[in-house]
Formats: sequence, structure tokens, C-alpha cells
Amino acid sequence: MLRLVLNGAGLILAIAALLPVQLVAVRLNLPLQRQVPTLFHRMVCTLLGVRIRRVGTPSATRPLLIVSNHVSWIDISVITSLVPVAFVAKREVASWPLFGLFARLQRTVFVDRTRRQATPAVNAEIARRLAAGDPVVLFGEGTSSDGNRVLPFRTALVGAAREVLAAAGQERIELQPLAISYVGFQGLPMGRQHRPIAAWYGTLDLFPHLVAVLKRGAIDVTVSFGEPLGFDAQSDRKTAARALETEVRHLATNALRGRAV
Repeated sequence: MLRLVLNGAGLILAIAALLPVQLVAVRLNLPLQRQVPTLFHRMVCTLLGVRIRRVGTPSATRPLLIVSNHVSWIDISVITSLVPVAFVAKREVASWPLFGLFARLQRTVFVDRTRRQATPAVNAEIARRLAAGDPVVLFGEGTSSDGNRVLPFRTALVGAAREVLAAAGQERIELQPLAISYVGFQGLPMGRQHRPIAAWYGTLDLFPHLVAVLKRGAIDVTVSFGEPLGFDAQSDRKTAARALETEVRHLATNALRGRAV
């Protein structure tokens, strides 16, 4: 209980200190709007006891679309603590208490999957992020998993890269595979039965899961960056999606088995 109180208080202080700064930075379109989320999420990871091991390097080439698997809401803090990025998320996230505000302030692009006619506007927004030099993170599975496996990637999501190219006026974009793997808990290897301690999926409620993480802490996660793939107007979206899915599954499997990549 003491850990929960202290970590909860620390999280509230971090929000109180950085939220007004980010509001002003976004309103005035200051470069600081990219740095504040990274600082905030590093603080969140520290408070949650999330220890990160990075394998590989984020590509320095722009425009860059990072395609990742998705295990938990913790993924957002883990990725942003390493790279100043924008995310593509489902529309429902915008209405979540507190987390929706964080997502908007991190300039997340929200997708309404029930309105196919909104796709061009979404792609145009992603294109604006990419044209501004921001790496954009797309969760290729379209949902979160239990952390024990990588779900099939949705080719339609990856295929949006072609439309983004046209909207951004670019001839080529890099797609970089990224694997998020929760591998340890309380200093011990995290087996299949314990991985849902970090994973948030299905019908699990967000707030109880957040409280549980605040109480337990000491979660180890491996973040593995793969080699980027080039994508242009002639590239096949299904081939690209399969290649990204295969590489992410390979990186995640190696991390979960404790192998060096």
C-alpha cells in the first residue's frame, strides 16, 4: 500500500509539473512539445518500476513509420521514453480519463475504424506529422495481445503508408519494425502465466490494471528495433505487412527467450 501511495503521489506531481508546460508548448507549436512527453514518460517508467533494455537503434531517416506489436498501455510510456514520437490510436482512446488528454497532448492521430470515409483525413494528418520530421508509431496488430505472442498484422493499416506518401509529397518512406517484450517481474524471468501482469488486453479494466502496476512495479521490458524496410508507391502492402510481422515476431521471440538479437 505504501508503494501505491508514494508512486501515485509521484505520478500526480509529474502531471501537475509538466501538463501546463505541454499545453503551452502545443498551443504555441514550440519544439518543446516533442521533448516534454519524453521527459514525462521517463518519469512514469521510473515511478512504475519499469526497467527498459533497448536492442537496436531507431532509424535516423525521415519520414519514418515505426510498426510495433502492442501489449499494454505501458507500451506508450516505454516507447516515448526512448524516442519522441507521435502515435496512431483508435478514436476511443481520446475519451479515456486522463490517458485521453495525454494522448491528445502527444499529438496522437485518432482513427475511427467505423468510418472508412474518414481514412483520407487520417492519412493526411499522419502525413503532416511525418513531414514535420516526427516518427509515427503504428500498432500493426490493431489491438493489444496477452504478451505471449504477436498477432497477425492488419495489412490495411500498413497499406496506409502508400496514401501517406502521396499526401506528404514523398517518394519513399521507411517502415521500421519494433518489438515490445515484457520479460521480467520482480527481478525474475516473467513466464507465460505472469506476463498478463504487464499486458492489458481484451476486457480488462484500465484503472484496476494501472493500480496493480503501481503497487507491484519492477517490470523488465525489452524494446527491439529491427532493420528498416523501404516502402514506395510500387511496394505491395501485403508483402510489407508480412515482412514487418515476421521480423517483429522474430525480435519478440528472441527477447522472450532471452537471446541476443
